Amino acid sequence: MIFLGKPIMLTPMRPAISNERCENCGECIDICPYDVFGDLEGLVSVVNPQDCVECTACIDSCPQQAISMDN
Repeated sequence: MIFLGKPIMLTPMRPAISNERCENCGECIDICPYDVFGDLEGLVSVVNPQDCVECTACIDSCPQQAISMDN
């Protein structure tokens, strides 16, 4: 399956944020069209992992390379 010109894996993958790398800049919150990310108590978090379509826009936009896809 293709989304925004990128292939999407059929095995459910979910974004994960590395707490060691993340500087809470909020780029992933701003770029994600599906509201997968949000601010919880001042920390950027994956709040709606089930809504992720694996477009990888969050990975591409993260200046700290703190986001990966896990299953």
